Amino acid sequence: MDSSDAEAPTHSERKDDTAPSTSNISGQGVDGPTSKKVSLKRNSGEPTKAKTKKQKKARVSRSAQLGYTVHQGEDMLLVISSATSHYDGSVWTPQKKGSKKKRLTKGKLKAKQIKKKKTVRSKPKPANNPVTKTEEDAAPFVPQKAVDHRWGQSLPEEVLINIFQMVVVQDGAVPFLCRVGRVCRLWNAAASSPVLWRKVTVGHCWIAPGKTQLPKTEKKIKDTFNWLAQNRFSQLRDFSLCHWTKNVHYAVEVLSQFCPHLRSLALSYCTGLTVRAFQSLGLHSRSLQSINLQYSEFQVEGLLEYLENHGSQIRQIWFTHGLKHDRLLTAITRGCCPDLELLEVNTRLDSKDCELSVCIQALQMACPKLKTFRMLNVRPLHKTMRNGGESTSGFPLLEELCIATTSYSYMTDKDLWDILFGSTRLRVLDLRGCSRITPSGLATLPCLELECLFWGQYFSSNVGMSSPKKGLHMVTQKWSQTLQQLDIANQLFTEEDLEIAMSYLAQATEADTLRSLNLSGTRITPPALRSVIGQMTALSYLNLSSCRYLPRGVKRIYRGQEDIRQLLDKLE
Repeated sequence: MDSSDAEAPTHSERKDDTAPSTSNISGQGVDGPTSKKVSLKRNSGEPTKAKTKKQKKARVSRSAQLGYTVHQGEDMLLVISSATSHYDGSVWTPQKKGSKKKRLTKGKLKAKQIKKKKTVRSKPKPANNPVTKTEEDAAPFVPQKAVDHRWGQSLPEEVLINIFQMVVVQDGAVPFLCRVGRVCRLWNAAASSPVLWRKVTVGHCWIAPGKTQLPKTEKKIKDTFNWLAQNRFSQLRDFSLCHWTKNVHYAVEVLSQFCPHLRSLALSYCTGLTVRAFQSLGLHSRSLQSINLQYSEFQVEGLLEYLENHGSQIRQIWFTHGLKHDRLLTAITRGCCPDLELLEVNTRLDSKDCELSVCIQALQMACPKLKTFRMLNVRPLHKTMRNGGESTSGFPLLEELCIATTSYSYMTDKDLWDILFGSTRLRVLDLRGCSRITPSGLATLPCLELECLFWGQYFSSNVGMSSPKKGLHMVTQKWSQTLQQLDIANQLFTEEDLEIAMSYLAQATEADTLRSLNLSGTRITPPALRSVIGQMTALSYLNLSSCRYLPRGVKRIYRGQEDIRQLLDKLE
C-alpha cells in the first residue's frame, strides 16, 4: 500500500508535465479539467491566453480568406463573389506550413487536426459556379496560347519567298534575310533561296567608317563575308559595297571566285582596291558588265590593265574625276571598251578643279554604241584629233546627255552640235549651268522626240546680271508634243517671249504629256501661266518660287493635280 501510494503522485506529476504542451495545441487537456487547473497554476495563465488568442486570430483569418475574391463587372462596379480556384492555393499555403509543425505531436492530435483540415477544405467545394464565370471572362486569352504563333511555320515555302522578295526589293537583302533566317527552319530555308540573293548591298555592318578595326573584328568580317559568298551568293548578279576602308580587296577576290554570274560591281566611298583584286575579276568574273567606282580610291594601274584585257565585256563605267583617274577616259577613247553603253564622269560639288580634256571625235569612234553620256559638275575641254580623222555618225544610239554643272561652263552651241549631230534618238538633255547655250542652238538639234529638257541656271554668278533672252518659243514649238519635263529656272526670258512659249505648250492638247514645269525665278505672268495650266491637265509639279511678276500668295511649289487646280481658280 505504501508503495502504491508513493507511486501515485509521481504518475500524476508526469501527466501534469505533458498537459501544457497538448493543451496549447488542441485546446483541451488529456485527463480532464483537473489537468487544466494544474497547467494553469504552473504556467501562470499568461502565455496560454496569448497562444489561444493567436489561434483564434489564425482561424478567423482563414475563414475570412476562404473563398472570397473581388471582381470588376462590366458596369464598372465591384462585385464580391465566392472563392475561385485562383486563390485556393494562396489561401491554404500557410496552413500546410503550420500543419507540418503540428505533426510533430502525438498521433491522436494529428488525426484530429487532419480531420479538421479536411472539413475546412471541403467547404469551398459547393461554391464552384463562380469559378466557371471567371474562367469564361478570361476566355479571350486562351486562343493566343493555343495558336502559339505557328502561322509562319504552316505557310508554303513559295509564299514566304514571295513575301521576302517584296521586302528585299524595298529594303535590300542584307541584313533582312540574315535576321529572318534565325526564326525557324522553314524561314531559314526560304531566306536561303538564291532568288532572293541576286542583288545585295553591304554597308559598314560591323564598325563605323573611319574607325580602326581590331584583329578579332577583322577576322569576323572576313569569315562572315566568306560564308555568305559560299552559301548565299551562288546566283548573285548585282553587288554594292559602301564605306569600307579595309578588306575591300578581300571582298572583291571572294566575290570573283564564288560568284560566276556577277554582272555589276559598285564600290562607293571605299578604299584599298588593289591590282590583285582586278586581276581576280579578270580571271573569274567573265560575266561582269558594269563597274561603278564613284568616290572610291583604287589603283588605276589595275583598272587600266583590266580594261585592256577584258574591256570588250564592259557595258557601263562610273568613276570620279581626279588627277590619276583621267587616264581612264584616255584609255576608253582609244577603243578598249568598244561596246560601252554608259559612261559617267562626276566630281564633288565642292571640287575646285573640274576641267577635263575630252576628245569627242575619238570617243564617238571608240564607243559608237554609247546610249548615256554624263559629265556631272565637270567642265569638258574639247580636243581635236591629231590625225585629222572625224566621226561621221557621232552617237547614233545616244538617248541621254548630261553636262550639268554648278559653276561656269564653256559649252557653246557648236560644242553641243559636235556631240549631238547624229543623235536622233535623244530623250533626255541636261544643260543646267550651260549659260552660253541659246534657244536657236537647241532648235537646230536633230532629235525630234525630246522628253526631258533641264536648262535651269543654278549657283551661277551671272544669274540676274545678264541681259534678257529671246527665242524660247522656238524650243517649246519644236518639242511641244513630246516634252514631259521642262526646267528653265532663272532663265531671263522676256514676259512676251514666255507668254508665246507657254501658248505653244498649251496648243498640244492632243498629246497632253507635260508632267513637270519649273519656272522658278522667271518673268512668267498670270495670263501666260493661266493658259498652260488650263490646258495641261496631266501637270503634277509646278515650281513658281521667286517669280517676280506673280502675286505673293502664289509664289511657291505645287505638287499634285488638285493643288494646281486650286491655283487656277486663284488666277481667274
